[in-house]
Amino acid sequence: MTETPFLTQASAADYLGLSQATLSRWRSIGNQGPAYRKFGGAVRYAKADLDTFARDAEVLR
Repeated sequence: MTETPFLTQASAADYLGLSQATLSRWRSIGNQGPAYRKFGGAVRYAKADLDTFARDAEVLR
């Protein structure tokens, strides 16, 4: 099976260490969270977008 660059909500949540509910809430708010795509009714997150989101969330002291 070929690895896809897109993750399901469950896989994206696991990857970021967040709950699926958090990702859903951020999508409904519309101005938070990582970028996502919709293929028909399926929500998918690109791994590169998740990495960018995590990098941008870094808090430097």
